[in-house]
This record gives sequence, C-alpha cells and structure tokens, in this order.
Amino acid sequence: MKTAAGRACAAAALAGAAVVREAHADRGSTDFSIRYKGPVDLVTEVDRAAEEAVIARLQRDCPGVPILAEERGTVVGDRSDGRFLVDPLDGTTNFAHGFPVFAVSVAYEERGTVRAGVVVDPVHDEVFTAERGAGARRNESPISVSAATDLERALLATGFPYSRDAMERALVRFCSMARRARAVRRAGSAALDLCWLAAGRLDGFWEEGLRAWDTAAGELMVREAGGRVTDFAGGPFENGGPDLTASNGRIHEELLRLLAETGGDRSGRG
Repeated sequence: MKTAAGRACAAAALAGAAVVREAHADRGSTDFSIRYKGPVDLVTEVDRAAEEAVIARLQRDCPGVPILAEERGTVVGDRSDGRFLVDPLDGTTNFAHGFPVFAVSVAYEERGTVRAGVVVDPVHDEVFTAERGAGARRNESPISVSAATDLERALLATGFPYSRDAMERALVRFCSMARRARAVRRAGSAALDLCWLAAGRLDGFWEEGLRAWDTAAGELMVREAGGRVTDFAGGPFENGGPDLTASNGRIHEELLRLLAETGGDRSGRG
C-alpha cells in the first residue's frame, strides 16, 4: 500500500483477521457466545474481539481519525477530513456455523470518497487491497475483472437481506437472474463477493440493504480492478446506499435491465 491510510487499513485488517483465524481454528474446543441483533442477524464475541483489535491498531497508527465500526458504532476522533469503516467479521452466520466464507474489511473514506480498502480472508490466506488510482491486488499481485460479455455465460452472486419484509423481492430477483445467467451464488459475505468479482472469479453482483462498512473496501476493489459499480437504477453508488450493483462492466446494462424488470429500481428513475 502506497499511502499511510492504506497501510493503516492493511495492518488493522490483518490484526482483526488474526483474532478471527485463531477463533475459527479453535472452534471445536471453544464455546463462544452468540447474540441476536435481529431474528436472523447474529453477532458473536469474536466479532467484538476482532473489532477491538482493529480499532486498537487504527488508533495507534492514525490517532484522532474517526472510526465507524459495525458493532461499536462511531468512535469519535478530533479530525474531520476522513474516517475508517470497519466490518470486523463479514459473514458472521457463516463463521458461527463453521462455513469457511467470512472476512475482515477495513476502508478509509475521505470527504465521501473511499481512498483505500483491505479485505482479509483468514481461512484461505488471501489479502485483497486497493487504493484509489493505484489498482487492486490479491496477495500483492494485480487483479482485474473478467472478460465475460454475455449474461448467459456469467457467474453472478448476491446476498439476502436480514429483513423478512425485503426477502420476497430479493427472491424474485434471484429467480430472475438464475434463469438468465449461467449460475448465481449466495455465499454470505458481500465483502468477499466484491473481491471475487474484482479478481475475475465472479462477473456480477447485486444486493440491497448493505451498510457502509459492508461495501466500502469491496466497491473500491471492483472499481480499481476495472469494473463498474452503481445503484440498482444505474445511478452513482453512494457508500452505505440502499442498493448496489457491481459487475465487470461488460454485463452491467443487462443486470440493470433485469433489476428494473423485477422491481429492483425503486428510485423512480427508470
């Protein structure tokens, strides 16, 4: 990472990933508590321990910079030009069940623009990094989006909202996409889905109900790998916005058309 903020993101994400990795390796002998934030929305003590490790490293390396973390909320700093966005364990339900798809995500946002992002997959030892204008990398090697041009030959991914009310329209979209694409995957970690898209393993992704910490690092990863990120209507994506569509760019218009056909565009713009 070339910038101080980028290096801080990397060090903090790796610190959090070390906590998650150890807990995952010891899960057979460790009984960690699970709490429900909603009917199906989990948080474990590992989320909190990883978050504390991330915050401690950020405060050491970049004192005074505000932090928005999923579990703790806003950690106030005395600087107003930027902030860090932290998801200490994206894929908590997967982690709780021992399903090995989860990650730690840390990003730096300045005046509404994400400048640096790091996503660490502690199970598969993959570190995805991106800085605005400097490209995206996996374990220090440059990555780029796929060359797929046809939705029928594309591998897509999505996620389902925690809200039961939003589940019905999410299922309608899923079925519509599954009929048109080669296949659709639902792995349970938006941060990793976006990184896999950036690395060319997926061709497109869509989801609603994501929060700023879910998408900050991943959406930058896609952009820097040559992909496209918008909202469901094809408009500019604002971090923490209600919905996100990402792709290699080549199939983006097809994705948007299908989302519009299934009521995905709720903005009134199309």
